[in-house]
Amino acid sequence: MHAIEVKDVIKRYADHLALDKVSLTVARQSIYGLLGPNGAGKTTLIRILNQITAPDSGEVLLNGKRLQREHIARIGYLPEERGLYKKMKVGEQAVYLAQLKGISKNDAEKRLKAWFDKFEIGAWWNKKIEELSKGMQQKIQFITTVIHEPDILVFDEPFSGFDPINANLLKESMLELRDRGATILLSTHNMSSVEELCDSITLINKGRTIVQGAVQDIKRQHDTHRHEIIIETEHPEALNTLTERYNMASERLGENGPFHLTLVSVAPNEALHEVLNIGRLVSYRDILPSMNDIFISEVQSQNHIS
Repeated sequence: MHAIEVKDVIKRYADHLALDKVSLTVARQSIYGLLGPNGAGKTTLIRILNQITAPDSGEVLLNGKRLQREHIARIGYLPEERGLYKKMKVGEQAVYLAQLKGISKNDAEKRLKAWFDKFEIGAWWNKKIEELSKGMQQKIQFITTVIHEPDILVFDEPFSGFDPINANLLKESMLELRDRGATILLSTHNMSSVEELCDSITLINKGRTIVQGAVQDIKRQHDTHRHEIIIETEHPEALNTLTERYNMASERLGENGPFHLTLVSVAPNEALHEVLNIGRLVSYRDILPSMNDIFISEVQSQNHIS
């Protein structure tokens, strides 16, 4: 049974078709990327999952059951547009929001103290929200999103505004939440985070699904057959001949360092064998396209066709 199933969902706003028969399945205890350019329909789908709006047709299932009002209590939602009461104290507001999610004041304070210590913001408990930086406020919102330990977490652009250190802290927290049983739906434009965190993704554009599947499978499907070879050799003149024959890009790493070669071939063994005859192999790897490259290529391709 999947944690989330979206089946042929259609949503229209006046003359704008926001979602056009979008389907996806999210495995339990996984991190699933919902990707797409601005205006693709991601936020519309997230709003449907959170019952802020409803689909015109199609259905959404959570843990095998059709989406119902009571499911809201088992979802934690961090929207892209944040909002906290600026004049309230941090701890007071966090406890209040936790109580809205059914946690007793005593339990809320215990859980929040643990999270505040983890995020190194304990000293801000009695400060007003307006005294916090944007990044600090985002930490508070993340904590209040997960504090009731929901089965499903939906994060919309959670890394926006975070420096690399705090973004990494957030990633580690997401992985811990997944390992403790949560299913995470992550919408982000940060493709490096997708590669680090996501098991599978759906890429939508103009309301339609254009790429879907496991991240590593998608990268292999878009393989451009590029290979990286790093070799040490005392015969650069022989290497020059090989690079011309196989149309390899060549660059020396430092004045007396090894050579970095890039080979484009569906059958690299012959070229690699000849390279090994003139030097010592330092490393070899296939260069799979990044999710950022795939994102740009697929969206531009669909836009061109449209």
